[in-house]
Amino acid sequence: MLIVATVCYAILTGLALAALGTLPAAAETGEQVVTWFRQHRDGVRWAVWSTTVAMPMLALMIARLRGMLPAPYRDVFYIGAVTFLATGAVWTWTWGGLALHADRLEPATARTVLDVALFWGPVLTGATTTMIAPVTWLALRGQAGLPWWLGILGAAAFTEQAIETITIFGSLGFTQPGGPMNMELGGGLTLVWLLAFAFWAGLRGSMQNAAL
Repeated sequence: MLIVATVCYAILTGLALAALGTLPAAAETGEQVVTWFRQHRDGVRWAVWSTTVAMPMLALMIARLRGMLPAPYRDVFYIGAVTFLATGAVWTWTWGGLALHADRLEPATARTVLDVALFWGPVLTGATTTMIAPVTWLALRGQAGLPWWLGILGAAAFTEQAIETITIFGSLGFTQPGGPMNMELGGGLTLVWLLAFAFWAGLRGSMQNAAL
C-alpha cells in the first residue's frame, strides 16, 4: 500500500511540475505576471488538479511513515508533514485563483497576490526541517531500524532547508522567494528525501510480510 501511494504521489507531483513549467519570478513586473498566467492558465489548473489528487496519497504516506517512528520523534515528524501537506493546499488556492480569470487580471493585483503565494517556499522550510530532523537524527544514530544512508540524505536536505530560510529576505536571483533555491534545489532535495524514505519503508514492509 505504501509503495503504491508513493508511486502515485511521485507521478502526480511530476505531472504538476511539468504542467507549470518555468514559474514567474518575484522580480517580474505585474504585466509580466499577467502575461504568464494568460499563457499558462490551463497548465496551472492541471497542476492544481494533480496536487489535489495527490493529497490522499501523501496523507497515507505520512500516516504509514509516522507509525515507524518512536515517540516523541513520530509526533515531531507528523506535525511537520501535516503542515507540509496543508500549506501545499493553500498554495494551490492562490495559483488556481489567479488562473481562474486570467483574462481579466489587473497587473497590480496579480503581482500582489503572487507575492503572497511565493512565500510558500521560504516559510515551508520550517515545516520541512521539522519533518526531516527527527528521522535524520534516528537514522544517524542507528535507531528505529532506519538505514544510515537515509540519515546522510536527510542531513543534506535539512542543511539545505535551514540555509534556504534566507530566501525570506531575498528579492532577486537564486535566493528570491519562490525562486530556484526554493523550487528547484530545496523542493527537489526534499522530494527526493521523502520518496526515498517512503520507498524504503514500503520495501521493508513488503519483505517483512513475505518473511511471515
